[in-house]
Amino acid sequence: MVDKQENSLLLIFQELPKEAEVTRLEYEGPYLVIYVKRPSIITNSFDTIKKLAKILKKRIVVRADPSVRKNKEETAEIIRQLVGEENQVTNVKFDEIMGDVIVYTKRPVSKKDIINQKILAETNWRPVFVKQPPMQSKMLETVNAHLINEAEYRLQVLRQFGERIHRHLLFKNNYVRVTALGGFSEVGRSSVLLETKESKILLDLGVNPSSSWGEELFPRLDIDQVNLEELDAVIVTHAHLDHCGMVPLLFKYGYEGPVYVTKPTRDIMSLMQLDLLDVANREGEPLPYSAKEVRKMLLHTITLDYEEVTDITPDIRLTFYNAGHIIGSAMAHLHIGDGVHNIVYTGDFKFGRTRLLEKANTEFPRVDTLIMETTYGAQYQPSRDEAESELRSLITQTISRSGRILIPVLAVGRAQEIMIVLNEMMKKKEIPEVPIYITGILDEITAIHSAYPDMLSREIKEALYNDENPFTSEHFHRIEGFREDIAKGEPSIILATSGMLNGGASVEFFKAMADDPKNTLIFVSYQAQGTLGRKLKNGERKFQMISKEGKVENIEVKMEVKSVEGFSGHSDKKQLKAFIANLSSKPKNIILNHGELEVIRGFARELEKDKRYLRIPNSEIIVPQLLDSIRLV
Repeated sequence: MVDKQENSLLLIFQELPKEAEVTRLEYEGPYLVIYVKRPSIITNSFDTIKKLAKILKKRIVVRADPSVRKNKEETAEIIRQLVGEENQVTNVKFDEIMGDVIVYTKRPVSKKDIINQKILAETNWRPVFVKQPPMQSKMLETVNAHLINEAEYRLQVLRQFGERIHRHLLFKNNYVRVTALGGFSEVGRSSVLLETKESKILLDLGVNPSSSWGEELFPRLDIDQVNLEELDAVIVTHAHLDHCGMVPLLFKYGYEGPVYVTKPTRDIMSLMQLDLLDVANREGEPLPYSAKEVRKMLLHTITLDYEEVTDITPDIRLTFYNAGHIIGSAMAHLHIGDGVHNIVYTGDFKFGRTRLLEKANTEFPRVDTLIMETTYGAQYQPSRDEAESELRSLITQTISRSGRILIPVLAVGRAQEIMIVLNEMMKKKEIPEVPIYITGILDEITAIHSAYPDMLSREIKEALYNDENPFTSEHFHRIEGFREDIAKGEPSIILATSGMLNGGASVEFFKAMADDPKNTLIFVSYQAQGTLGRKLKNGERKFQMISKEGKVENIEVKMEVKSVEGFSGHSDKKQLKAFIANLSSKPKNIILNHGELEVIRGFARELEKDKRYLRIPNSEIIVPQLLDSIRLV
């Protein structure tokens, strides 16, 4: 490590102007950080930094030496002048340890790269721009405050990560192996172990939505290959609990490494994990970890933008690409060794535009192995027009008979999609104007959506840029948890979590509304095996449930139960095939996961039959079982 650092420092001294006064060089996580006394010299030598990054094959960050930073008051005034009144700076916060100044603006800043350079040159603080969400988000405020308050610890761990990431390779000959820890021939508890001779990485670490406790709740971390001391990194593709719910558990048992995510995933993931603890505590379930581990996970989290190529171990580079599933959802492209092998792990993805998001990416530099979800590999979903038409009809019919509509929604993704659809229908007077009640953490998650407009569809992004927030419509009414007066009251539409009726406010509303045939329950998302939602969808109408007082309740369902397909954030059979056909690089191996066993087997048979049509004549289709290991190289 030392000689590697010395060689890098020597090259930097040779390439950068002496007037910049380089004081030290640090590896901080995946970044090579150059501390200088005169960053203005560097900002005028941007091509030199690009040249150095290419030669060293490192992502380079320039920071001013702490001794030359301007005072906070003067810096804040300079920032307001440079950003301009039109962008409306709402707050300025300083991270003295990292040398960052966090600039909150009401509007997205145009020509941000130029303004960044000017701020660094004139103040010697490195700006980080954050769009102030039009809706207050306590979670965003908590996350940012926690990162600033614990900046000293965070800098320490980043430098520890840097030592591991940028060390010399130990082995000349490599191998690549993946092991199915969860989410194979099942939906839930997604997790994959990726191993090379140099590295061990976990791809996702989720919970099983159809299990409350026991072995089936967790991914299989009890095997010899999973040693937390040897684990180099965790990659989380998105913030649904079946992909991220168990990440804090690693920190409970001694993991000290990094977690790689996009920014929206970081914020929503933390919120979902804390909500998981809150629900488990209220329902008397054992707690897998505590809020302490969630906070520690946050300090170990490194956020990446889409299409940023980043070293995460000595022999693996990670690039995130848009997955189109929920905000911040990412496909992970892993470049292993010097072209030894390239893997794309899709996580959950949607190869089709929705009102909320753009469709998933298919352009990758190279793909040798594709690990692909197949949740809807056995069915074709209706078009969005058909789905919206059916939803419109069900709502109109229910309200015409003075009933109430309960729509159980996944807190992230489906909730916001349905909010946009319902708001549009009411604006156009396509459905009767009744209150739309939003419960639980939906409001908080929706606020986080509005903080990242660039991650949303073109139409929603433009609306947010123009202060036309579809999530703050007058038709929406925020409530806390379950309200019996609403469940038994005037006609209304209720959006409540969880989307599979396996906990949360939606279950309480269901129990209160189930005996009234005027009411309608509408599912708009996937219902996992074993959940109450799946049982209702399959036709069961009599249940025994436990009340809050611990008493057994007999529930007979007289309300209408409908499922409107077409709103899912997953790709159906047609879209899955289209995704493969449109891949810019054709994989040698296609590994299918995240689907029920018969669904995956049926889809695998269809892929074999359609190989030539999909332009993958030589690809091997693999359907692993839980704990199977596959040697790829």
